[in-house]
Order: sequence, then structure tokens, then C-alpha cells
Amino acid sequence: MPKDALHDLELLFRSRHGLVYIETDEEDRANTLLAHVADRLGVPFFTWTRSKGLGRRDLETSVYESEEPQKALQHVALAQQDGVYHFRSIAGSLVGQDLLISLVRDAAKNLKKFTGALVLTGDGGELPGPLGELAAYVSLPGPSDAEFGQLLARIVRDLSARQSVKVTVTPDEQARLVRNLSGLTLMEAEKILTKAIIEDGALGAHDIEKVIDAKRKVVEREGLLEYYPVETTMAGVADLATLKAWLAKRKAVVQDPDRAAEFGLDFPRGVLLLGVPGCGKSLSAKAVASEWELPLLKFDPSNLYNKYIGESESNFKRAMKAAERMAPVVLWIDELEKAFASGGEDGGVSKRILGSFLTWMQDRRGDVFVVATANDIQSLPPEFLRKGRFGEIFFVDLPDGETRTEVFRIHLAARGHDPADFDLLRLAEHATGFSGSEIEEVVVSALYTAFSSGASLDTEALAAEIAATKPLSVTMSEKIAAMRQWAEGRAVRAN
Repeated sequence: MPKDALHDLELLFRSRHGLVYIETDEEDRANTLLAHVADRLGVPFFTWTRSKGLGRRDLETSVYESEEPQKALQHVALAQQDGVYHFRSIAGSLVGQDLLISLVRDAAKNLKKFTGALVLTGDGGELPGPLGELAAYVSLPGPSDAEFGQLLARIVRDLSARQSVKVTVTPDEQARLVRNLSGLTLMEAEKILTKAIIEDGALGAHDIEKVIDAKRKVVEREGLLEYYPVETTMAGVADLATLKAWLAKRKAVVQDPDRAAEFGLDFPRGVLLLGVPGCGKSLSAKAVASEWELPLLKFDPSNLYNKYIGESESNFKRAMKAAERMAPVVLWIDELEKAFASGGEDGGVSKRILGSFLTWMQDRRGDVFVVATANDIQSLPPEFLRKGRFGEIFFVDLPDGETRTEVFRIHLAARGHDPADFDLLRLAEHATGFSGSEIEEVVVSALYTAFSSGASLDTEALAAEIAATKPLSVTMSEKIAAMRQWAEGRAVRAN
């Protein structure tokens, strides 16, 4: 059982709060949790569903004609004993139902005289006004690795009783498989694992990829977050030595959070990467997830906006809730300024979402490491730049000569060409003022030219492409100079 939720619920029941709301789509887990708390308190536990009505756990019969919520709530409003009353899947149907709202208030008022409470669950968002002010909200954490491990063991045991199941995973592979289930409900995990094992009658390392693919589909179902496979490593990011060192110091906290908490350290909050386009900011987000062995979610704020009033804010809350469900996770927000730039053309929606985002960054419960990137510093609201929003603000500048040499080496090797066959120092010198992405484009363009002419790729072909390219440092020299001037004293140089 989640210790924090157990403690919070027990405290609320002992203090006779009366009404508790758990927003969750795992009502079976919530029911088990509530039964456990009731046992610890030594009070009766009742559950209401639309099909069975209101029934006490240790009795076979239900309250007469209590399938209708009105009758069940009236019974609770008249009860004269301690008890925990769990009403399942009712929260979302209370909007506009004045009679039900009134009965919930009566029942909660009655239970204030006893140890226990009326507990509502569902995934229908916040409770209607009068009840929202009355209720205590409790967050149900997602399943732990231990719960997923127990689920996997049960699935293997049950399937082995019906068919031959070959188990070839090592303990390390099994631990990785379980970690990749993070963010799923137990029901979602059970479906994914059962399907993966039944398909080939085996549980092996190959099932990790099946879990990752199925999880990606679950995350992207609502279209608010994208699940990225983690392929890029820090070895594929040239230079950025200061940023790499900062991240390396926090890797141990991510890998051993319990020991870090005992030492007084929290999960790292995130970084804001500002600077010249094409110099490795987005690449760094992917590399962080790979190095820390965490899932990578990309949040595109443009997906939030909806023409209906209130929908954009609701979309944002759903996206952040999904990210917290996946925790621990790296959340990548690319080109932050495009979502939260100052302006009133949208009727204040951007400002409201900005406020919600800043509040979430301050109060988020899950272990979510935010990597936000921005190209236009001046467009960012000043609230983002206040200390404490991010762990650090880094400025990513154009690569120096040594880094340009390394970038050429990386992109040539990635495309099957031996860097030793090229005069990399000469190319790096010619490419002064080029960003990493511009150097990559030079390599790609030279490859197209060589392939179409039937020639081999050589230093001269690359040098010709460099000469034909006007980099951003030339076409946007004033803007880059302004970026550097702003960053001086305000941000840490990542290079």
C-alpha cells in the first residue's frame, strides 16, 4: 500500500473530516486501500456500486434498494456508527445533480460525528462547487515497482498453469521490465504483460521493447504527450561540458532516490536551455533521458489550445497528470517561448496556462525532470527566469573550433565514413560560426552531391558546401549578439 496515501487517509478519518475525494481511474486499488485503512482503524467498510448497491464488506447482503445513489446516500446520512463509505464511479455524475449534491453534503455532515468518512472516487475531474469546497482531496500514487513485480509473478504463475511459459529474463532484465511499467495502471500493465507472454509463450528480454511500445500507445492516446524512444547518449552531444558535469552530479540522485532522500536531496527539478538554434539543446533532452535510463516525454504546448472556454486549461492539467503518472520521467518542452510568450491576443488563455504551469512546477508531486528549451530569450515571461523554477539556466552558444571538429567526426561516422579520411581541422576552421545542425546539413548536402555525381565524399566536397552556406551567425548576427549580452551574468554557459 502507498504509505503517504495510507497516512493521509487515516489522518482524515481520525479527524472526522466527513468527505474525501480520490480522483483515480484505478478504483479497485482505491477500494483495497480504503479497506486497509478501515481495518487499521477498526471500523466497518462499505462499498457502493450501481450494480450491487451499498454493502458492508463482511456481510453478504446489501442495503435494500440501494442501487440508486439517492437511497444509498440517504442511508449514510442517517447512519449512527463509525464507518468508511466508498462510493465508486459517482464523482463525474454529480455535476448538475442538485439532489445528489445535497445528499452528499448531508451524509458528510452526519459522518463528522464519527470516525470515518464518505469517500467518492472517479476520474471525472473536480467536484461541483459546493462539494469541492467541502471535500479533502487525496492523491493516489501510481503502482510501485513492488506492486508491478507481484503482478508479473502472478501473471507468469497463472499462465504457467494453463500453458508452457519459458522464462529467460535475468534479474537485471526483469527489474528493467518492471521499471518500464511505471505510469501504467495495474489493469493496463496486466493486459500488456499477458499479451506479450501469450504471443510467444515466453518471458524474455525482448518483451521489454513490447512493453515500451505498448506504453507509448497508452501515453499518446490523448494526443497531449509524445513518447520518445531513448536512443541518443551524451557521447553523441559534442562539448557542453558544463551542462554534462551538472547532469552527471544529479544522476546518482535519480538512480537511488531513497538514499538521496535520506541524505536530504530531492529529485532534481530540471534545466532551462537558452541560446542559439541548432546548437544541441533538443539533442541534450534526449541524451539526458538515455543517460539516466528514464522515459522521455515531449510536451508540445500547441496541442493544448482549444476553441472551447476552459478546455485548454483542462488539457494542460491532463498532460501534467499524465507526466506525473509516468514518473520518474524526463519531460521535454521544446521552444518554450512559443507557448507562453507575452500577449493578450488569445483572451488571456496563455496567461492562465502560464500560471498553472508555474504552479505545477513549484508543487508537482511526481519525479518529473523538466528540460525546457528556448531560442528567443526576450519573449519568455520573466516568471520563468526566477531562481527555483529550474535547477539551473544554461546558455548554449555556437561551438568553438575543437567542438566543430568533434561534430564533423560524429556526423561522418554516423553515416559510415571514416573521419580519419578527412582534414577535420581544416573543415572546422572553414566552418567558424556554424552551429551543430548547420554542420550536419553540410555533411548531408555534400553526401547528396557526391552520390549524384558518382564521386566519393572528400574534404574538398565538404569545404565547397561550407563555402556555399550562410550560417545563422551571419544572417542573424545582431540577434545572437543580443542573446550573448543578455546571458552574461544571468545564465551559466553550457559550453
